[in-house]
Amino acid sequence: MQGLNAQLTERVSELEARLERAERERDEYRKLHMLAREENERLKRGLIGQKAQRPPADDRQLTLDIMGLLLGDQEKEASREEKHAVVPQHTRRKAVRKPLPEHLERVSFELVPEEVERDGRDAFEVIGVDRREVLERRPASLVVVETIRPKFVRKADKAALSTAVLVAEPAELPIEKGMAGPGLLADTVVKRWQDHLPLNRQEAIYARDGIELNRSTICTWHGELSRLVDPLVEAMRIDALLQPYLCVDATGVLVQHPERCKRGHFWVMVAPRRHVLYEFSLHHDSKAVDDLLGNFKGYLVADAHVVYDHIFGDGRAIEVGCWCHLRKYVLEAYSVDPDVVRAGLACIQALFEIERDIKHAPASLRSSERDRRSRPLVAKFFKWCEDQTETALDGSPLRAATRYATNQRAALERFLEDQRLPLHNNISELNLRRQAVGRKAWLFVGSEDGGHVNTRFVSLLASCAMHKIEPWAYLRDLFCLLPNWPINRVLELAPVNWRETLAQSEVQQKLDANLYRRVTLMQPLRAVA
Repeated sequence: MQGLNAQLTERVSELEARLERAERERDEYRKLHMLAREENERLKRGLIGQKAQRPPADDRQLTLDIMGLLLGDQEKEASREEKHAVVPQHTRRKAVRKPLPEHLERVSFELVPEEVERDGRDAFEVIGVDRREVLERRPASLVVVETIRPKFVRKADKAALSTAVLVAEPAELPIEKGMAGPGLLADTVVKRWQDHLPLNRQEAIYARDGIELNRSTICTWHGELSRLVDPLVEAMRIDALLQPYLCVDATGVLVQHPERCKRGHFWVMVAPRRHVLYEFSLHHDSKAVDDLLGNFKGYLVADAHVVYDHIFGDGRAIEVGCWCHLRKYVLEAYSVDPDVVRAGLACIQALFEIERDIKHAPASLRSSERDRRSRPLVAKFFKWCEDQTETALDGSPLRAATRYATNQRAALERFLEDQRLPLHNNISELNLRRQAVGRKAWLFVGSEDGGHVNTRFVSLLASCAMHKIEPWAYLRDLFCLLPNWPINRVLELAPVNWRETLAQSEVQQKLDANLYRRVTLMQPLRAVA
């Protein structure tokens, strides 16, 4: 009898456990169903939200959990009280207008009352002056530069049968026998790939300035210039592949085709604090990765796409995971079951807070802080993943998040090995946004060659942005120097080395000797009325 009671008790316990599991799964599916209905309604109404995945700002418990992980359990209660404390509002200060820049041309006008003009200034005494500066804009200034080259013969040789004719060498242009100077060429490049103006819009803009400039002409110029800058961009790529780590990403783009647009891809490769480089390919595959990275053997920060898998291995590149990609999966799970996911999301957010704290710290301090503060959080997060593996439903966002984290664990932990490695791949995402913003304006690239021309100049412009270099002046001077620059020193002209190169007296002499560049530096006369 006792054995039968034990069996019944065991059976009842088993049934209760199965019932509890079924109820939990029912609740989980109910949440997924409600989430799917909500997203379906939003799509029906056309309410497409932002793509950026951000943690909820109104979850106080999540905030407290993050603060508890950062401050320690013994300070958690104090932080809870501080969170609920009333914070006095800042008093609003009156806005103060900033002075206009001194380098701008100034035109002064004096306004006097009609009585003073009628009776003369001698009848009045000036007791003060009111001054006001207003910013105005003139139409863009185009200038025609005419070069005159007289031909000479010696008077003593004039009677001879063969007379030597002396004539000066023509002024050097970036495009031989072209009609555009370096300043205009730089302007078309900046407008096209920095300001994202398609060629038809540029054609209309120049027409308003009184010059008929066909889009086909500008396109031809850019093709010629891309061949001029090819050695420089290739030198930047070789230098990037020598760096200890790179960050890469890719996005799609349409390529014009007679019947239907084809699919192409822009790749970005960032060597932090040195170069931002782009490449174009028709396919998003392992061959495109090989063309981009060659035999790179350092750390590679990338998403977990299968196209990168073949380059990782013994003696090859080392994979570094992106915690932002992981956070996206966790946030999707948080929207379904916040109570369960909150602990894992708090660990991720605490890691990001630590990285912000040590962003500008010395190398030794960054390494020690990661060991002391970040490593326990990483272990705690993966312990949370293991705990959820048994209960998460197949096909649910929580299962997707824990599966991604588990599969990528070695890559995600790699930032703890080297203090130089970033926690995320955001630098690639941000630089790839340049192409995504432009894509909304010009919609597609005209051809595969057009994609390659695009990446040449976007690489230079993005690298200028990285080093805070004004792009138009850089490209103007680059087009002046490149035609006769030694090929073995071409890396000196990259944005990373530009300030040092520009400080050389030899370079300044070459730039000052270029008459077209001198025209762009001429300052208008100050007019006083």
